[in-house]
Amino acid sequence: MSTEILVIDDNSDIRSILLSILKDNGYHVREARDYHHALSEIDKKLPDIAIIDVKLGIGDTDGIELLNHIKKKDNDIPVIMISGHANIQMAVNSLKSGAFEFIQKPFDSERLINFVKRAEENHKLKKENKNLQNKLFHSYELIGISDSITKLREQIKKLSSTESRIFIFGPAGSGKELVARKIHKGSIRSKNPFIILNGALLDPEKYELELFGSENENGTINYGAFEKASNGTLLIDEVSEIPLETQSKILRVLTDQKFKRINGNHDISVSVRIICTSSKDVRKEITNGNFREDLYHRLNVVPIVLEPLKNRVEDIPELIKYFKDKISQNNNISNFNIVLDNPSFFDYDWPGNVRELRNLVERISILSPNEKSINVNKIINDSLKKISPYDIEKSEKNLSVPLKEARENFEKNYLSTQLKRFKGNISKTADFIGMERSALHRKLKSLRIKGIN
Repeated sequence: MSTEILVIDDNSDIRSILLSILKDNGYHVREARDYHHALSEIDKKLPDIAIIDVKLGIGDTDGIELLNHIKKKDNDIPVIMISGHANIQMAVNSLKSGAFEFIQKPFDSERLINFVKRAEENHKLKKENKNLQNKLFHSYELIGISDSITKLREQIKKLSSTESRIFIFGPAGSGKELVARKIHKGSIRSKNPFIILNGALLDPEKYELELFGSENENGTINYGAFEKASNGTLLIDEVSEIPLETQSKILRVLTDQKFKRINGNHDISVSVRIICTSSKDVRKEITNGNFREDLYHRLNVVPIVLEPLKNRVEDIPELIKYFKDKISQNNNISNFNIVLDNPSFFDYDWPGNVRELRNLVERISILSPNEKSINVNKIINDSLKKISPYDIEKSEKNLSVPLKEARENFEKNYLSTQLKRFKGNISKTADFIGMERSALHRKLKSLRIKGIN
């Protein structure tokens, strides 16, 4: 299906030229002869791209009003403004209002088609990005029953209704990006872009280009992250990796709410919500001279601290069940078996956090679908480099001791694991293993299991 372009100009000769150029290049074109006709065409069906004359006979800015009308309906539609009475201020006003490009009449047909192709690519990328975001928003949830996850859900709900800047702290794989996406999804900016800039992955020489964009000699523009995230949310991932010189320019944007593109001469005003993340101790980075303290205070209006998985092991069974279902659904495979109370899950430190757990579940789905639990346990133990009480070697070792001692060893390992899983909560542990609370107390005392509150 070809891209549809709406051409709006009160000059019939200009419209005829535009239609001829666009149709010759394979585009489906509609036209509007004046302001009111344009309103009717826009409300009847939104185009993929619009080309609008700034002056349409009613006033000096009626074309800008149509631009605003389109942007209110769908901010992702690229609009190219044209004018035969152009000046710098008119171009600036058009771009500030959200125009994709500004062209002065008379225009070169090759330059026009170049802008249209870029607008077409921009529109497709935004569509793909929105589809991807929707998939991601609906793909993963914040799963868990721990106090920290319960508190996090409440924080997200509160922060979604504000415009405050947020700084998310947490180790790699703990879900910082997911939290940022959830906040954006629940905010008034949810229909606008969610753009991610990863400070740890960029070429140091390209930070400013990626953030602020550039204006080229041939008149084309490379848009940076701030403009791409216009009226939406910009997530600066691992912000502590950004060089000090660039940090000062980010601070200036936060202060003035405007910036200049590289090689640009005029200011670009922006309305963007900033969310930052870091897996480092930013206070330590400030002390070491690697991060600006004034920028830190600007960004850290509301901090969110994500717990590592090892501190919320009671969430592990819920996460495993969730990832099992998702992986089975996404890969079109039958559900596979994992013994949820395998002690390895609770003894391991999980340095890769939730991401590492998800990868392990996927590995099991590939290597041992529909297999017996003993084979799954081997994959788990090999992956986590832990020896589980259920492991065959451990079983063989138990064969060399009396039955009473082997039973005590098993019970001690089993109960210690369950207590760790429920953070020492006797009532929850007793409910899970099916014992009376008082009986569990006596059993723990007889097995000399200490450290229980």
